[in-house]
Amino acid sequence: MKFSLETKIIKPENNSIKSAVILLHGYGGDGNDISAVTLNWKRFLPETIFLCPNAHEVCSINPNGFQWFSLDKEDPDYILEESVKAEKKLNFFINEIKSEYNLNNSEICISGFSQGCMMSINLGLIAEENFNCIVGFSGKIINKENISKRIKSKTKMLLIHGDQDVVVPPNRLLEAKDFLMRNKVSIETKMIENCGHHIPIEASSFALNYIKKNLYI
Repeated sequence: MKFSLETKIIKPENNSIKSAVILLHGYGGDGNDISAVTLNWKRFLPETIFLCPNAHEVCSINPNGFQWFSLDKEDPDYILEESVKAEKKLNFFINEIKSEYNLNNSEICISGFSQGCMMSINLGLIAEENFNCIVGFSGKIINKENISKRIKSKTKMLLIHGDQDVVVPPNRLLEAKDFLMRNKVSIETKMIENCGHHIPIEASSFALNYIKKNLYI
């Protein structure tokens, strides 16, 4: 099947698919970039398919990459509007995956880096039913006031951040944790020492253990 978003797909070696991890890249990245984390993960998740879509828009500052929403304007209302458009594209894509591989939300983990993390958090809160879990790296909540009015589900989450991140400051992790706890969402966090805006091995391994614990109950 050809999905609505161009997608890099890593299937289990035994072709037995019992769960899925959807990986959302950051601003200016693509599915191939974010798929690097699967090199380690797939060995420990042998019945999981990994799907790494390109966002629906070419990145305005990097035409070789993609964006989930534009950062051309710093206007919060504009960013919110663009991110809601991305939510709709991703929800359609997720429904395609569920249909193609006969999976339920409870068998799907959504993970993302930076802008992809921001989208993952939103998806975990607006879905009609909980996903298995959300794992986010180096992100934040896009608009707390707006999302608080749209919460339908409370997917458990793990958020990881580098303490030296100058792109998305590490205090965004603490703000997200506070917001999610106030809304009674099960949330775990991990601050990685001496880490900037990327996914180091320590963060990848911590995330893998969390996903494995939840997908392979």
